[in-house]
Amino acid sequence: MGFGEGLVPSGYTFVIADDHPLFRGALREALAGIGDVAGIHEAGDFESAKALVVANEDVDLVLLDLSMPGASGLSGLISLRGIHPTVPLVVVSAHDDPVTIRRALDLGASGFISKSASMEEIRSAVQSVLAGDIAAPTGIDLGVERDPEISDLIKRLQTLTPQQTRVLGMLAEGLLNKQIAYELGVSEATIKAHVSAILQKLGVDSRTQAVILLSKIGSDPLAAAG
Repeated sequence: MGFGEGLVPSGYTFVIADDHPLFRGALREALAGIGDVAGIHEAGDFESAKALVVANEDVDLVLLDLSMPGASGLSGLISLRGIHPTVPLVVVSAHDDPVTIRRALDLGASGFISKSASMEEIRSAVQSVLAGDIAAPTGIDLGVERDPEISDLIKRLQTLTPQQTRVLGMLAEGLLNKQIAYELGVSEATIKAHVSAILQKLGVDSRTQAVILLSKIGSDPLAAAG
């Protein structure tokens, strides 16, 4: 996008979530090159990434690897979107096929960076997202969703509120209503109401069915591409 360093405000805080230390280092180097950065937090697994996002309300952008311990593909993206719906989230993945990129953007990602991208391409994508744009690899036709079941599921997921999205992510982790209520600091009755609304919006009868439905889009980003 050609944003100059002088146009990037100072004091950005980033979260890098990737289980490969060397690639985290490369992302850190790329981020450090865009200007005065206030802080870069790193996580090597999904639990740590969630904890960082919860603890740092001032975070400006999250870089998320789809394949890391504790994350189930795109369902990890869905969970983080529920925690911090206003924070730009950029997926960084080696699975850079059109299907995965399109689904990530449809599910709320502000950008997608291929792990084969150059340092300059990473910086450019991050600067684009910080400027309010959507960043996707150039020269790739993202097409349209050809799987009607997945298309319907994405539309249903898009109707969930941030809190419902967060609860769904916690259901997928196997947490009970009581545990979810404790973690979110609300009553169990509130969580039951959320779960009922989630089931209704997803068109399923049980939390188990909801988790199975979510796994269809989350477990293997390449499933529909092969």
